[in-house]
Amino acid sequence: MNKKTIIIAEAGVNHNGRIDYAIKLIDEAANSGADYVKFQHTNPDLISPKAHKAKYQIINTKNSENQKTMISKLHLDWDRAYKILLNRCKLKKIKFLTSAFSSNDFFIVNRLKPDFIKIPSGEIVNTELLETISKSNKKILLSTGMANNKEIENALKILTKSNSSKRITLLHCVSEYPTNFKDVNLQSINFLRKKFKVAVGFSDHSLGIEAPIAAVALGATVIEKHFTLSKKMKGPDHKASLDPEELCLMVSKIRNIEKAMGQLKKKPTKNELVTSYLVRQSIHAKTNINKGERFNSKNICLMRPYDGLPSHNLKKLYNKFSKKKFQKYDPIK
Repeated sequence: MNKKTIIIAEAGVNHNGRIDYAIKLIDEAANSGADYVKFQHTNPDLISPKAHKAKYQIINTKNSENQKTMISKLHLDWDRAYKILLNRCKLKKIKFLTSAFSSNDFFIVNRLKPDFIKIPSGEIVNTELLETISKSNKKILLSTGMANNKEIENALKILTKSNSSKRITLLHCVSEYPTNFKDVNLQSINFLRKKFKVAVGFSDHSLGIEAPIAAVALGATVIEKHFTLSKKMKGPDHKASLDPEELCLMVSKIRNIEKAMGQLKKKPTKNELVTSYLVRQSIHAKTNINKGERFNSKNICLMRPYDGLPSHNLKKLYNKFSKKKFQKYDPIK
């Protein structure tokens, strides 16, 4: 039996800075059957007023305000929010995750005792944060969007100074919102696994559910996917997110793929063995055959079901004598 894929419903900042929306996102994530709902520990203090928004953020928000202003609008009062969100997750029986963008914020997040520490793609070069997390001996999810092989290698070296590589899962990720299918490059999952000898998952930003489903078939151990209450909501990530119905469908399809993956062997199922009797051909009497009559191409042939001698015996029987009487269509045994 294959190990269950960890599915993370990424709420991110799709709560738009409202705690009531965040609660609804938890409810929808739990309803979908996802294993975790994940938020982002936003911190406007980490952003300079001179930092521009990404192109997709400008397009999706229809606003050219700076990045700091945008994040401030999407920020929750975490001192208050965490208690509320964690209680809601407990009530809805879904696990909680959040990503941190600095060492100080990591300490706040770590006090929540999450199963994983999620390192966002942008922080794969944040040496201070990586060193701090490395000392925590936590299980780690490391997104690799925008990173080259050297940057991934350097990050892993830091994270494994005092932390086993077995605790680390790389997430193949393309930091485009949405990601064009031609750029998704799911083969990176196999590449990263082979090159860095760690578990590999997929943090997806493409539209729809095809890519994460295919990623599971390629062996991804974790799937992370953004979702929203409605794609019509204002904000940078809603349009590239799944709506609640799509999230439910994705989780359901992934669970089906897990079942379909099976084991590394080839063996007919019990039902196939029953079917094989009905659809395979064996040797039967083509006409009535008397005892002592010589078998030939005119009185024996191959036909269904598989209740006579196997087909490879057909020509071997030619010119041999029948030891008994056969009626037309009787299996030759």
